[in-house]
Amino acid sequence: MKTYKAKRVAITIEAPMERRLRAILEAADVTGYSILPVTGGSGRSGSWSAEGQVGLAGGMVQVTCVIRPERLDGLLESVFNVVERHIGIVTVMDCDVLRAERF
Repeated sequence: MKTYKAKRVAITIEAPMERRLRAILEAADVTGYSILPVTGGSGRSGSWSAEGQVGLAGGMVQVTCVIRPERLDGLLESVFNVVERHIGIVTVMDCDVLRAERF
């Protein structure tokens, strides 16, 4: 089966920044993305957990999308404006997709 090259971008960021990040994705014409809750992890400041938190204000989310390689730099530039001032990480991976017209 024929596959096409794409980029998978995963952005883990503080939950209160989710709305701003979604606006950036939509402005960049990224029409497909998933948002997942992050329940814990470990980073420079050590381990953390969302356990026992009353609201999402202290939590994290991961926003994942798949885009065409030629659109990556523009998206990362916009995303960096949000991530640079907040706790978060951005990863980019090569991937293959079956239906290139969707990205």
